[in-house]
Parts: sequence; structure tokens; C-alpha cells
Amino acid sequence: MLIVADENIPLLDSFFGDIGEIRRVTGRNLSRSQVEDADVLLVRSVTQVGPELLAGTQVRFVGTATIGTDHVNVEWLKQQGIGFSAAPGCNASSVAEYVLAVISQFAEQRGTEDWSTLSVGIVGAGNVGSELARALERLDFDVVLCDPPRAEAEAGSEEVFVSLLEALRCDVVTLHTPLTRTGNHATYHMVSDHELAELGSEQLLINAGRGEVIDSAALMRRLEQGDAPLVALDVWEQEPRISPELVGQVWLATPHIAGYSLEGKVQGTEMVYQALCRFLGLPVRKKAGQFLPEPALSKISFTSNAVEDEAIRLALRACYDPRRDDLRLRLAMKGNPDERAEAFDRLRRDYPVRRECSSLKIQLKGTSKSLQDSFRAMGFKLKI
Repeated sequence: MLIVADENIPLLDSFFGDIGEIRRVTGRNLSRSQVEDADVLLVRSVTQVGPELLAGTQVRFVGTATIGTDHVNVEWLKQQGIGFSAAPGCNASSVAEYVLAVISQFAEQRGTEDWSTLSVGIVGAGNVGSELARALERLDFDVVLCDPPRAEAEAGSEEVFVSLLEALRCDVVTLHTPLTRTGNHATYHMVSDHELAELGSEQLLINAGRGEVIDSAALMRRLEQGDAPLVALDVWEQEPRISPELVGQVWLATPHIAGYSLEGKVQGTEMVYQALCRFLGLPVRKKAGQFLPEPALSKISFTSNAVEDEAIRLALRACYDPRRDDLRLRLAMKGNPDERAEAFDRLRRDYPVRRECSSLKIQLKGTSKSLQDSFRAMGFKLKI
């Protein structure tokens, strides 16, 4: 059995080596000639999968180690009898921790001593949005959810959903929707001139969902105005050929890596491995945990003298500081469009190991119950 796989999917040999021969390929430029003799195709979001790539090939199963599926023509695969699996929720914790780190930095810049006094509007309450909401609510943030499809489907449930306009009134607005171009609640350019005009200079807009959800031209116009909001973008229109001008205008710019924790990436591989085993009728013998290495930083200690906000900020940034990715991306925005596009992909391909909060043990000596609860809410392991 021949398995053609994106070279950036981690632990390919560990999970799939005993199922078949693995041929590693560059996902962004994958061609039909590279997959025509494959039985299994494993991709990420940079590969468009549909009849143009697979018609007439012998591929019988496609797996994407990502939460999103807008790069895959799922209906066509179904019509062809080709098995398919994504990895929904695999990096939800990673993206939630990215957003928490960005909010922490925003609170510090604003001089907000208690970051939980910030209100947060989450637009898109799927796996990622729901995970983020749970963490923020455990941290005592005021959180509102905007998800029109869920609001319609769950009418009468206890969950309360607000309109996009209401969500845009929050101190922080963070986008986690899929990319859809048709239907009553299409998300393509969902945030454009009208929506951006609702945001002011004391607010923060984060997009760690899909780049095309924000109209980039409208965003540039808004950012050129004196009362513009702060904007943190992890996803961009026209990746990898993103706009260097837009990078220069936003407050925080990262190269589509919000979900790039080692745990998130390995869990994505594991979920596709499990689906392929089910498709082939094979036993599932491997789990992500058995392949995770010991983290470089394993423990931080705080004493009774720790200031709560400072301790939270320090622990979060010990796991992930988005300013480092911001710097790397800004440095990559040099040269011609081809060079910038290659640099963007290289930042993702060669992304340094990043571990989630669950990999770090927090030792607490005489600290408050409030601080203990905050660390637990963010997923840290505690030793008291």
C-alpha cells in the first residue's frame, strides 16, 4: 500500500510506517502525477483536494490532519466512494491558548490589572470556540457567543447566542468560524467595512480561524483611520502570498500557527490514523501520548509572594509568547512576492516545538485558591 503524505504531518513513520510505504511530498504544490499510484492521501489545509487532483487515480482514502475541510471537496469524494476523515478539534486547546496569550498581551498593553474584567465576544462556537469559551468562563471572563447556525439548530436550548453586532461590542472579538461562501450564514468577508466601523481604538480583533472571513481591503482602510482597533491576525487572505502592507498595519501578525502546538499536531495525526485503521479494518494500536517527548521546560514554582496577574502572564508566556512569531513573520516580509510566499511557508514548515500548558507543572507554595483555580482553568498541572 502506498501512502502519499504531506511532509509536514508529524510522526508519519510512527503512526503509518507499518501500514504501508510512505512517500513524502510538499503539500502546497502537490500534483496529480505524485498521487496517481497512491492508495492513501494524507494532507493539510494547504492542499486542494478534488477531481482535479484525484480523478482517475487509485486513491481510496483521504485524510486531512486539520480541523477544517474547506480545502477538500468532500461531496465529490463521497460520490467516488473514497473514504475521508478530518481531525475536528485536534488543535482546539492550542488555538485557545494562542488567544489567551494574545489577550494577556493586550491586557498588559492597556494597563488592565485584572485581565478577566475584559469582555470577550467569540464568533464561531464550534470545537475551538467552545474550548476557548470554557477556558475564559473558568477564568471569570464575561463571554458572549455568536454562532447563527448553532442558534438556529439549537433554538430553545439553554445556550445563549448573540448577534454579530452584539459580539462586536466586546473589548475583545475573536473569530473562529469555518469558511463558507454560500447559504444564509456565509462567512466569506463576514467582517467588512460595516462591521469594522463598529470597532474602536480600545478594542482588539483576533482572527485565528480563516483568513477570508475578514475583507482585507476593508481592514486596510479601517487601520489607516485614527480610531482603528488593534488587530491580531494569524490567518490571512491569499496565503502564502499575504500582504506585507497588512502585516505592517496590524498590531500582531503570526503565520497561521495558532494551532501548531506539538500536542495539537500529533493529535491530528492520531485522529487520521484511527480513521484509516477503521477504513481498512485494522486494529488501532497507537496513541499520541506514547510519542510525545519530555518538554524542554517542565516546571515553574511560585511562592506566596506571587502577584496573580503577573504569575499567570509569566506561566502563559513560558509556554507560548506570540511576539516571537510576530517578529519572525515581519522579518520574512522582505524581497519579492515569491520570496515572501516561500518564507511564509518556511515559517510554518520549520516551526519550533511549542508545547501546551498541560505539559508544564506549576508548583505553588502558599498561593491563593484564586491563583490555583486560574492555573487549572488554563490546563496547567499543579503541585501544591
